[in-house]
Amino acid sequence: MEQRTYNQYCATARTLDIVGERWTLLLIRELMTGPRRFGDLQNSLRGLGTGLLSARLKHLEREGLARKITLPPPARTPAYALTDAGEELAPAVLALATWGMKWAMGERREGEVFHPGWAVLGLRTCFVAEAAAGLRVVYEFRVGDEVFYADIDDGTIETAHGPAQRPDLVIETDDATFLEVFTRGRGLADAIKNGEVAVTGDREALGKLRVLFKWPEQGHRKPAS
Repeated sequence: MEQRTYNQYCATARTLDIVGERWTLLLIRELMTGPRRFGDLQNSLRGLGTGLLSARLKHLEREGLARKITLPPPARTPAYALTDAGEELAPAVLALATWGMKWAMGERREGEVFHPGWAVLGLRTCFVAEAAAGLRVVYEFRVGDEVFYADIDDGTIETAHGPAQRPDLVIETDDATFLEVFTRGRGLADAIKNGEVAVTGDREALGKLRVLFKWPEQGHRKPAS
């Protein structure tokens, strides 16, 4: 298939020539959290057929944004990872996510898929660095079948899939409650009281959550009539 082009000698146009096709930036999003196997990508990107996924991955390889690797033991299975050039797209993807949280999200539409693991990047987007100055804390989230963590160290944050080595606080809940608390503004204390969220660990770390992560206030793209 011939690659489409804007045919403009412009940095923005050239970039969109490379990553502007449907699903391409979402593949970058998935690989930003670490190497992923083909099956992992299929599970996260429901609606993307096997043939098109293969084509998009080959495109990313051809353009120097992704590469094939073999995961270390005990997995030892083929996977895909971002190259240095691919990694440098991370700020652009996070900027799009930040814009989307304010201007595009709104209410969840019927039939829309949600994977708790997408919060691995969402936590970075909502992180308030100023509130974490001088703080060292690790949060582990167990949401449905997915586990991920946020490691905060003096105003910086690292997030990743999988369990944390020594979490200060573990938060366990289901998909629906996670969405209500962390994206719709429902009170965490209320969800804990009702037994919808279980927490173990440092209660002081629990109290800091509300200032460390802030969902942007919802904006309205269309002016009021």
